Order: sequence, then C-alpha cells, then structure tokens
Amino acid sequence: MSLCCDGVRQEGTRRAGFSDRRDAVQTPLMFEIFQTTLLSTGVVAAAEIGDKTMLLAVFLAARFRKPWTIILGIFVATFLNHVIAGALGATLANFISADLLRWILIVSFIAMGIWILIPDKIDEGGNDDRLRRFGVFGTTVILFFIAEVGDKTQVATVALAARYPAEAFWVVCGTTLGLMIADAPAVFIGNKLAEKISMKLMRQIAAAVFFILAVVAYLEA
Repeated sequence: MSLCCDGVRQEGTRRAGFSDRRDAVQTPLMFEIFQTTLLSTGVVAAAEIGDKTMLLAVFLAARFRKPWTIILGIFVATFLNHVIAGALGATLANFISADLLRWILIVSFIAMGIWILIPDKIDEGGNDDRLRRFGVFGTTVILFFIAEVGDKTQVATVALAARYPAEAFWVVCGTTLGLMIADAPAVFIGNKLAEKISMKLMRQIAAAVFFILAVVAYLEA
C-alpha cells in the first residue's frame, strides 16, 4: 500500500514538474506575443496620423455616408495588404542577421519619422465615378489596398515582421489594429477632424514617437 502511495506521489510530482516547466515556457512566449503586438499597434497607429490613407478614410466617409461599410472595407484591405507585407518581412529574416535587422528597424523608424512630417494628399479626381460600380465596400477595399502599397504602414509591417519573424502573425494583427485605431475615428469624425485639430501638430507628435522608438531600438541589447 505504501509503495502504491509513493508511486502515486512520485507520478504527481513528475506531472507537477512538467506543468511548471510548461507554464515557465508559456509565460515568456505570451509576454513576447503581447509585446510584439502592442509595439506593432503603436507603430502603425502613429504612422497613420496624417497619412494619405487617413485622408482617404475622411474622403470616403464624406462621399458615401456609410461609415460601418467603409470601416469593414478598410479592415479587409489592410489585413490582406499586411499579410503580404508580413510574409515578406518574415522571409527576409531568414537571409539577414539579427543585428542587421535591428539596424534596419532603427533606420526605418527614423525614416518614417521624417516621412511622416511630409503632408500627404489624395487624388479626388475621376477615378471615383469608375470605381462606384464596385459599391461602397468594393471601392473602399480597392482604394485602400492600392493606397497601402509602398505606404509607411506597409513598410513598418515589413520591418517589424523581419525583426520578429516568429511573431509575424501577431505583427500583422497589431499593424492592422493600429491602422483601424487611427482610421475608424476618422471615418466617423470626417471633415470635422481637420477643422478642430491641427494635422501639422499631430504629424509632429507622431514623428517624435518614431524618433523615440528608434532610440529605444538602438538601446536594446
């Protein structure tokens, strides 16, 4: 009976030890996922301030007056675009050293900080009538997907996915969330945003955020 009890206790101890080790592994992993997602969200939310896609969101909201349809279209276009960008970044990580990737991220932050200070404009010309046949949702998806190609937020997604290839999916989730945080209010507020808030000041604040992120990335071990 004693041997049986000892065996049960030993088995329980082994299981408890395995559970503790598993929890010890999962905790840092969850923290890394949270950290990467939060960083990606913040970077893109800052990059989107005053960007042409934010101006496009304002324009579409004023043009079609269907905010929820426009927001859904923005989400779909952004997620698809950033999945491609994230896959590209994660692939690059296989051919570039971690130290070089860190410097690429630093330079990207500095470049985006400078880039964001340059005002964006959107074309309000004849493409609108030709795209109307796709409906509000289709028009939003097409315009946003095209506008995101080569944009600051897409560049940020590539750089972040290259820096954190193991969390590339969470990078994409974070960058998509960051863009939605910036653009969803713009859809509802519309043109009133420009009347009450200086876009120049908002761009300066966002640029400062990028310069700070560059310093933080430089100081990382």
